[in-house]
Amino acid sequence: MQDQSEEKLPLSDQATETIQEDPWGLYLHLAMSLWLPFRARWKLGRKNSLGDSSQLPRQDYDALREVCLMEGRLFEDDSFPASLHSVGSGPLLRKLPPGLQWKRPPELHSNPQFYSPNAKRLDLCQGVVGDCWFLAALQALTLHQDILSRVVPLNQNFTEKYAGIFRFWFWHFGKWVPVVIDDRLPVNAAGQLVFVSSIYKNLFWGALLEKAYAKLSGSYEDLHRGQVSEALVDFTGGVTMTIIPAEASGNLWDILTRATCSRTLIGCQTHSGVTCKHGPEYLVKLRNPWGKVEWKGDWSDSSSTWELLSPKEKILLLRKSDDGEFWMTLKDFQTHFMLLVICKLTPGLLSQEVGQKWACTTREGKWKKGSTAGGQMKLPRDTFWKNPQFLLSVWNPQESTRFLKSCNVLVSLLQKPRHRHRNCKPHLAIGFYLFRYYGDQKRLPPEFFWKNAPISWPEAFLTEKEVSRELHLEPGTYLIVPCTSEAGQESEFVLRVFSRKHIFHEIGCHTSAVFSKEIVDQNAGQDEFFTKLFEKYPEINAMQLQKILNHMTWSSLGSAKPRFSLDACQGILALLDLNASGTVSIQEFRDLWKQLMLCQEVFHKHDHNQSGYLNRTQLQAAMRDAGIMLSDDVCQLMLIRYGGPNLQIDFVSFVHLMLRAENMEDAFQNLTQDGKGIYLQKPEWLMMTLYS
Repeated sequence: MQDQSEEKLPLSDQATETIQEDPWGLYLHLAMSLWLPFRARWKLGRKNSLGDSSQLPRQDYDALREVCLMEGRLFEDDSFPASLHSVGSGPLLRKLPPGLQWKRPPELHSNPQFYSPNAKRLDLCQGVVGDCWFLAALQALTLHQDILSRVVPLNQNFTEKYAGIFRFWFWHFGKWVPVVIDDRLPVNAAGQLVFVSSIYKNLFWGALLEKAYAKLSGSYEDLHRGQVSEALVDFTGGVTMTIIPAEASGNLWDILTRATCSRTLIGCQTHSGVTCKHGPEYLVKLRNPWGKVEWKGDWSDSSSTWELLSPKEKILLLRKSDDGEFWMTLKDFQTHFMLLVICKLTPGLLSQEVGQKWACTTREGKWKKGSTAGGQMKLPRDTFWKNPQFLLSVWNPQESTRFLKSCNVLVSLLQKPRHRHRNCKPHLAIGFYLFRYYGDQKRLPPEFFWKNAPISWPEAFLTEKEVSRELHLEPGTYLIVPCTSEAGQESEFVLRVFSRKHIFHEIGCHTSAVFSKEIVDQNAGQDEFFTKLFEKYPEINAMQLQKILNHMTWSSLGSAKPRFSLDACQGILALLDLNASGTVSIQEFRDLWKQLMLCQEVFHKHDHNQSGYLNRTQLQAAMRDAGIMLSDDVCQLMLIRYGGPNLQIDFVSFVHLMLRAENMEDAFQNLTQDGKGIYLQKPEWLMMTLYS
């Protein structure tokens, strides 16, 4: 893998030393799993550290905080002390700087902040730990504020009732568990963070989250090397799909665009095809978790191919800065990157079955030497029959019995770690077999397995946390047998089944059949809406956009239903339409949809009396919540430009202002060399001031 990454990616010279130390770094933020050509694998709900959340120290965050406040002291976490014990005991110790100290954020900065919505989303940089996979997943998490706030409670701070104690949440084998830490962080003699840090020196949420994840994993050193899919599932409890880009089918672009615009976490961002002078080009935007080292081919920061774009597209897309963020064509992406991981909160990304809901059942089990650790199927007669046996009945709830349709089923087998420290004991090689079942709810004897071949089996036993497979089964009853590659190997495991409708339970244990539990996806109706909409309108012009927006249900706005004029829709279209086609594509509309939902949320929050308008104070607060800071003077000018005679702004004008402000912020960040100002030629100035 090291040879491939060094040979294929034309990177700057500064990358060489880092690649040799951590050859995974360049592509771990996309994926680190392997599967067969032209197939996708779903990875569901794994965990990377403790086999049982009971092994975590039971710490009551609220009680500990109150005691510290009452006693006037800062919290010190004895279960994860500020010492080398928490760092680790292996090679990582040799990478530590001399004079290592542990300090709290108020000791490192005069104005420490836990989190700021005004900072760039991708603002974290990797430290000396080889946890690029974790950082990549974390940066994907920052693109979804609602998911981020589930893992990172954003109301924590260093001022109000500060007691040096912080709490984070991780999905842990089917449950959300809290991890409590103190805020003492390892720094060098100059007071610089040794591990994850932010480009904004007063922000510490990333460093503290990494510490919590290290505690969950056993130590900082236990974060060295991993799979991005592991962290993505720890952050969401979702479903991850692994694709080999070079061998993917022709719909990879469609998959990427649909994934980007839905509730997914992925290792890269996509943008709709921009129009060059020689025709459309599909570009993929990526972020190197190192915070530096970029692609040097076509569409890199210094590439001449940017001259093929219109001035507007170039200004809004190109950022000439060695910040680890870069563009490349979809074709180059498929050539140079090994794997791609997409994590979705429900497993229906590829099925494209509109209006269908998924259900899930989780069962736990164990392989015990001498009784239930039977190993894989071998010849002659073996002990495979001793393994745990699970009964699965599947059917399509909306299909009649006359026309039976195959059922999509996802099966995930996760092995629980066998040691407190994530990297201490290697994983066993695991897999599962599937048989058609015609029995009477009893464990099947050895003779059954000698006479009946499985209809699905492991092509290879993998030493991974989780193995999973997507199956297409006829309605009926099946037997799932999870196993290790060798008999006598002991471990606990979790078996999960996702389908439209099923019953799932273990044969022979003293539990009744378990019906599947429906997965609640608050955004499930969006895909159906987008699909139907763009079947009717492949490209949307201003008049069609006006019709769509005025027929939408704005649930949070109450009786003050907004009315979008044609002029307003033309203004919105001008902001979104990068290639000057006069229309927006489905992906551009999906982007608009997400922005509209955010606008609706913050507008409703600050329209206290439900008048349908915001005054200057409310507008400033709403823009601040959306991550946009306006001075008093600028806010007054915005009300004059976008508001009414009484200097209040309605929802439609607020949407227009928000979209324009975001575009101008992106343009500034792309054009600035020092973060303070920009230089524009006259055509660029005219385009920036007149296009919207």
